[in-house]
Amino acid sequence: MGRFPISRAEEERGIGDPHFLVRLFATLSLVVTLGVSMSACAKTSTFTWKEEVLLHDGKKIIVERSDVYDSSMRHEIGQGPPLAEHRTAFMIPGTNQTVVWKSDNRSPSDPDNLHLLALDFLDGVPYAATTPFGAFAYAKWNRPNPPYVFFKYVGEWKRISLDEFPDRFNINLIVTGRKKDNPRISEANGKFGYVPAETVGEINREPGESKEYYSILRAPLDYGPPRPEHKGPKAPFPIPPPTPTDGQK
Repeated sequence: MGRFPISRAEEERGIGDPHFLVRLFATLSLVVTLGVSMSACAKTSTFTWKEEVLLHDGKKIIVERSDVYDSSMRHEIGQGPPLAEHRTAFMIPGTNQTVVWKSDNRSPSDPDNLHLLALDFLDGVPYAATTPFGAFAYAKWNRPNPPYVFFKYVGEWKRISLDEFPDRFNINLIVTGRKKDNPRISEANGKFGYVPAETVGEINREPGESKEYYSILRAPLDYGPPRPEHKGPKAPFPIPPPTPTDGQK
């Protein structure tokens, strides 16, 4: 079969080349593939930093922390990507053992949703104090009051009671929710290579922070009269059935 006639301008542009359409298709396919890959990568972003942690005995350690945000997770329009995972890695003082604290929030039905507030050691054993964020997480962790969930590391993290958490320990980690939105964290990390313990304390006492994040409270907080149980994401209070009108049953 003969080739269809083409103009001289088309021939100069290479359209008459029998391999032209093949090369064009391959180029377009590569662009589409790269676009899909970049879109997939853009769903998550990771913010990493280091913190200096002041321990109860006056010693200091450096911990490595990271927050992973995932825009594919459910969130309100106009809000930033939700926190999908938090990790804090540290070395037990006097050893070469590295331990990782992790809060995985990806599961839509059973997320951890715990903010790490404190990390300390007693007789070489790591302890952690956290607080649940969000109504569902608060219910999942049995509505603690004061609002903390405590852990002890014995080969793995085990939940312990308030009485088992040494009273000499205190809040010594940054407690703000979205760390990447706080410029002081990035500035200090860029200047010193970590956020100094003094700056950690200052950040935790910035205007708007609640008193339960200044120090670990040991007495229950008075939240006022109990509220009706949350029954769904759009109905925080139970909806009573309609009142029958005359002539209706």
